[in-house]
Amino acid sequence: MKYGFLTMREGMPKTIYRKDYLPSVFRIDHVDLHVDIHEGSTWVTSDLTLRTDHGPGHDLQLDGEGLALEAISLDGRELTETEFHYSGGVLTVSGAVDGSRLQTRVRVEPENNTSLEGLYRSRTMYCTQCEAQGFRKITFFIDRPDVLATFRVTIDADSHHCPVLLSNGNREAVVALESGRHRATWYDPWPKPCYLFALVAGDLECITDTFTTASGRVVDLNIHVEAKDLDYCGHAMDALKRAMSWDEQVYGLEYDLDLFNIVAVDDFNMGAMENKSLNIFNTSCVLASPDIMTDAGYLRIESIVAHEYFHNYSGNRVTCRDWFQLSLKEGFTVFRDAQFSADMNSPGVKRVEDVAFLRTHQFAEDAGPTAHPVRPDSFIEISNFYTLTVYEKGAEVVGMLYTLLGRELFLAGARHYFSTHDGQAVTCDDFVCAMEHVSGRDLAQFRRWYEQPGTPELTIEERFDAEAGCLHLTVRQNNPDATCGEARPPLHIPLVIGLISDGRLLPLPEGGTSRLLEVTQSEEVFTIDGLAAEPTLSPLQGFSAPVRLKARDDEQTLRTLIGSDGDDFVRWDAMQRYATQTVMAVMEGQKVPEAFVATYGKALESDTDDAMKSLLLTLPSEESLADHCAQTGGVDVFAIHNAREALKGALANSYAKVWQDFFASRAPRGPYRAEGGQIGNRALRHLALQHLLLQAPGEFGLAKQLLASADNLTDRLSALRGILWHGEPDERHQTLEDFYTAWQAEALVVNQWFTLQATRPGGEAVDAVLDLQQHPAFDWRNPNKVRALIGAFASGNPTGFHRSDGGGYTVLGDAVARLQEANPQIAARLCTPLVRYRRYAQGTDTMREQLERIAGLPGLSRDVFEVVNKALA
Repeated sequence: MKYGFLTMREGMPKTIYRKDYLPSVFRIDHVDLHVDIHEGSTWVTSDLTLRTDHGPGHDLQLDGEGLALEAISLDGRELTETEFHYSGGVLTVSGAVDGSRLQTRVRVEPENNTSLEGLYRSRTMYCTQCEAQGFRKITFFIDRPDVLATFRVTIDADSHHCPVLLSNGNREAVVALESGRHRATWYDPWPKPCYLFALVAGDLECITDTFTTASGRVVDLNIHVEAKDLDYCGHAMDALKRAMSWDEQVYGLEYDLDLFNIVAVDDFNMGAMENKSLNIFNTSCVLASPDIMTDAGYLRIESIVAHEYFHNYSGNRVTCRDWFQLSLKEGFTVFRDAQFSADMNSPGVKRVEDVAFLRTHQFAEDAGPTAHPVRPDSFIEISNFYTLTVYEKGAEVVGMLYTLLGRELFLAGARHYFSTHDGQAVTCDDFVCAMEHVSGRDLAQFRRWYEQPGTPELTIEERFDAEAGCLHLTVRQNNPDATCGEARPPLHIPLVIGLISDGRLLPLPEGGTSRLLEVTQSEEVFTIDGLAAEPTLSPLQGFSAPVRLKARDDEQTLRTLIGSDGDDFVRWDAMQRYATQTVMAVMEGQKVPEAFVATYGKALESDTDDAMKSLLLTLPSEESLADHCAQTGGVDVFAIHNAREALKGALANSYAKVWQDFFASRAPRGPYRAEGGQIGNRALRHLALQHLLLQAPGEFGLAKQLLASADNLTDRLSALRGILWHGEPDERHQTLEDFYTAWQAEALVVNQWFTLQATRPGGEAVDAVLDLQQHPAFDWRNPNKVRALIGAFASGNPTGFHRSDGGGYTVLGDAVARLQEANPQIAARLCTPLVRYRRYAQGTDTMREQLERIAGLPGLSRDVFEVVNKALA
C-alpha cells in the first residue's frame, strides 16, 4: 500500500539548543539496506535492529524527509495506519521494544533532488551526501550522530548504466541479475552514525594502487572518476599514500579496512566527505594536471585528501555526540591536515597562508551578526554551522593546546583520546579531558575558547628598566562579543614571544629563541631579566593564538621585525601592519611615505626563499584592509581600492628594474612540477608581472608572451588576469573568447575563466556576471559554477559588488532567491556578503533591502531563514 509524500518542514523553523540534549530512547544496532535503483525512481528497503534500555510504552521516532512510504512492518507484521504516524519529517511507531526489527520500503527520486543532499543524480552517477542530515532523505532513521550502527548494504542497478556499485566497508558479493541488472553487497564492520553512510552507482573508471600498513596489511586504494578524468588522479593518489604513512608515523594510526575508495563528483555542495572507506570528493578537490589545476590547487588537493583520510579516526572511529560538537572532528582534523601540509612543504609558508585566511575571513565572521562560539549553543539549521569558526578557529584552539602542552604531551593526549573513546560519540570536553589526563594540567579556563564567540584583543605594553636589565610586559586581554557587545571573562591564551638584539633573535637560557607566556588574567605583567640592552619584542610568534594583536608598531620596530626576525609569521605580520598603516595614510590624502618604500626595498633584497618572499611582498588584500577599517568605522571599498592601487603603483615605479629581474630570472627551467621551489618561483614571477603591468604600456607584451608560452594553468591564469585587468576592451574580449575555445571541455578551467571575469575590479563586472549567467557553460544546478561566478563576484570584487546603483546587490539577491528552494545550503552561504552590510560606509540601506526581500520569499528554507534573520535582527 502507498501512504504518499509528506512535506518536510511545517510552520516556523524551530531552534535547537545544546542544553536540551538527551540521549535517544532507541538505538539502532544494525541496518540491512537494499537500494534498488531505476531511472526516475529508486526504492530503498531498510531493516533496522532496535535497542533500548527503556521498557515498553515508548514510541519509536524516526526522521524521514520527502519519502514516499510504501510499506512498513514491525517484527514481520505489517502495521496498520493506527500504529504509526508520519508528518512533519517524523515517523512515529508504536509497539517497538528492545530487539525489535522495523522494516520500511520508501520511494525517492534522485533525478529530481536538486539539494544535493541524500541520494541524487550527478551526470553519469548516483551518489549520496548525508552530512549533516541527508540520510533522512534516503530512508527512515534516527538521524543523529550519537546513534551508531553496523551497515550491510545491497545495491541493485542496471549493469550498463551503473557498472560500478560502491558503499562503505568491504565488498562481500557481486551477483548478475535478470534483465541486464546486477547486485553488489557491502558490509562495514565498524559501527557508524548514518551521516557517514555513502553509496555510489554509475559509469566510472578508476586508478588503483596499494598501501602496506605498518603491521604489514595490504590495503587496496581506488580513485573512481568519469572516463574523461582518468588521467587526472595521480596527484591525489600520491597524496593519499603520503597521508596514510604520515598518520602512522606521527599519530600511530593505522588504516582499519581492506580497501579505501575515493569518488570524484562534479555536483557536490562541499569540498569532500569522509564517509567511512568511501570518500566522496568534489572534482575540484581531487583532479589535477598542469593544464587544469593551479599550484594552489595542487596544494589544496594534497591537504583535502589528507583531511578526509585523517577523519577515519578523528571523526569516524571517534565521532560527535551531537552537532554542537562539530569542531571536535572538524577543528581537530583541520589542525592535523595543517600539520601534514607543513611537514610536506614549507611550515612557514603554510602558517602564514593559514593566518592570512583566518584573519581576513574568520575574524570578519566573528565580528558580524552570525558570530558564534566554536561550540555553538543553538541552531535552526545545522548546515549553517559548517563555518570558518568551527573549522579554522576550531583548529587554532587545538593548536593552542599543542603549544601549551608541547608536541610529546599533545600526541600522548591524542593517543589517549582515540584509545579511550574508540567507537563512541563524544564531546569537545572529552577531548580536553584527554589532554588533562596525560598532562596533569587543569584546563578548565581553556575551555572558554569553546564557549565564547568573538575574537580576543591582546594588548602588549613594554617598559625597559635599563638599570636592572629587565623588560616588563603588561599584557591585557579584552574579549568582546559582537552579538551583544559585552565583554567576556578572560581566556587562557598562549603568547609565544622572542627578543631581537643586534639584528638577531636572542637565545634563551632554557634553549631556543622563543618563550611561552601563559596569559590568564585580564591584565598581568611578565618580566624578562638578564638583558644587556633594550631589545625589540617579537610578539605572537607562529601566531600562537587567534587574537587581534595591539603591540608596538612604530616604524623602527616594524622595520626591525621585517629585517631581522627569524619567525616567518612575525616578519610577514610586521610588513602587513606597516603596509596597512601606509594604505590608511594614503586614504587620508598623504603621499606614499619614502620610509615604507625603502623598507619594502630591503625586503625585495632579502635572501628568503621565493615562496616566503612573495608572501612578504604582497600587500594586504582589500578584504584584509576592510576588516581593519571595520574596527574603527565604516568600510569605504572604493577608497581602499584606490589607495592600495596607488601604493602598489609607487612600488612598481620605484623598483621597476627589480621587478624586471624577478620576471626574467624566474623563467621556467624544465617541465612543470608542483613542488616548493617551482611554486615559489612562479609566485614571485607573477607578483613581478602585476607590478610591471602598472608601468609603461610596453610591459603589456609580457602578459601576452606568458600566455602564449605557458605550459601550465598557473601561468595561463596569471597572464590572462593581466590582460583582463590592463588590456583594451577588444583585446580582452578576443583573449577571453580564445581561452574559452581552447579549454571549454575542462570544467575546472572554465570555472576559473568565470571567476576572472567576475572579479575584474569595477562596476562593469555586474554586467559581465549577468551576461555569463546566460553562457552555455554556466549551470545553476552545479555548485562549483555558482561559486565560481556569483560567489566570487560577491565576495572577491568589492568595487563591483558595491556598485553605486546597487546592481551588485541585486545580482546576489536574485541568485539567492533562485537557489534557496532548489539548494538551500548554497543559497545560505551566498548570503554572507549581504549579511555584513552594517560594516560598510556605502550601500547599507540597499543591502538591507535585499535581505528584507529574501526574508519575505514564500517557502523560505531554514538555511536561508536563519542567516538572513540573524542579519536583520
